[in-house]
Amino acid sequence: MMQYKASVNKLTQPLVQQLLDNADKLRLNVQKLDNGCTLIDAGIKAAGGLEAGRIITEICLGGMGTVSISQSAYTEKWPLTINVHTGNPVLACLGSQYAGWSLSHEKYYALGSGPARSMATKTKDGVTVPVEELYKELDYRDSNDKTVLVIENDKLPPLEIVEKVATACGVSPENLTIIVTPTSSLAGCVHVVGRVLEVAIHKAHELHFPLENIVDGSGSAPICPPHPDFVQAMGRTNDAILFAGQVHLFVKGSDEAAEKLARELPSSTSKDYGKPFAQIFKECKYDFFKIDGMLFSPASVIVTAVESGNSFRAGKLDNELLNLSFGG
Repeated sequence: MMQYKASVNKLTQPLVQQLLDNADKLRLNVQKLDNGCTLIDAGIKAAGGLEAGRIITEICLGGMGTVSISQSAYTEKWPLTINVHTGNPVLACLGSQYAGWSLSHEKYYALGSGPARSMATKTKDGVTVPVEELYKELDYRDSNDKTVLVIENDKLPPLEIVEKVATACGVSPENLTIIVTPTSSLAGCVHVVGRVLEVAIHKAHELHFPLENIVDGSGSAPICPPHPDFVQAMGRTNDAILFAGQVHLFVKGSDEAAEKLARELPSSTSKDYGKPFAQIFKECKYDFFKIDGMLFSPASVIVTAVESGNSFRAGKLDNELLNLSFGG
């Protein structure tokens, strides 16, 4: 069982304040709703940008990760790269960054990610339980007087969603900030591709690798060009990771377990690998549940067994598929 003392909500508040204090510089639109909630538009009507996306990615990581943007010669044609590192990858990635909170009202549907997830509860059979079952396994529930949620959508959430989030988190709306990043925006591209490490941690979890044995991690992937069409935009952000994402995990345990994890992690192990994601999505008639869950992982991985010092590599960069997806 894992024990965490850090508060992802407390750690992210300085980053949220950074967005608010520099909204004009970062090309963000900030508005206060009548109930006091702060909405930050990072790409709907606002221009947003790469730097806004970088800060939002650090917010999604619960303030426990370092995110940078650089140029890399790793791919043939797409040097712009996001680099993600966290010394607490399970809590940062699964406990905060993972987009695991389904929110809906009438025709509005969105997935919520970020620190607010760790505070969200509901009543079930008269007992207060986390909104997401994952937190029982993580044995983590955060509390703070302020919280922030990131929503990947091309529309601002209706008041009913705002009230639902505030109530679930046990905070008044004036202590809630919601950041909205459309996938088709520059900030959206950065923050989704910035999940390169998170998808590796999530797949390790799906492969039943003991989460408590993952002690550190880093990842990088090319930042895709944005696309105005939602399906194409979503496809490119996924393909950046599937075809060119690189992850290095440091784990405890045996060499055999580390080697097995490395062998099973890459996206190319999936039966659905081999086409741009937008094409796969279309062939599945836009039903996510028909896509092999094992597809969502980085292209190449290194897993280092820290107790032996041995490292194991698997997977590969696929420039051809990346170029096909990115339109170049």
